[in-house]
Amino acid sequence: MATTTTAPPAPSNAALTIADFAFSPNPLEVRRGASVTVTNRDSATHTWTSDTGAWSSGPLVEGASSTTRFDTPGTFTYHCAIHPSMTGRIVVS
Repeated sequence: MATTTTAPPAPSNAALTIADFAFSPNPLEVRRGASVTVTNRDSATHTWTSDTGAWSSGPLVEGASSTTRFDTPGTFTYHCAIHPSMTGRIVVS
């Protein structure tokens, strides 16, 4: 008799874009273990900074990107340290 096991689906990578002084999509939903890459499509410099200090991209000029991996389920909020009105959240399941 054969035994079949099913592995949970592998986390997929996801992308965030900064354009028109906003993060998109917002919110972003990903599976635990996913890596999220944010790319700045604005001509202005921005950051992708965790509200709790868990990560910070540092300054991202137009075309630059930064990647962060999310291993813990939960909701993670972030902002642009240069333009604090730019905010977003990632939901990890």
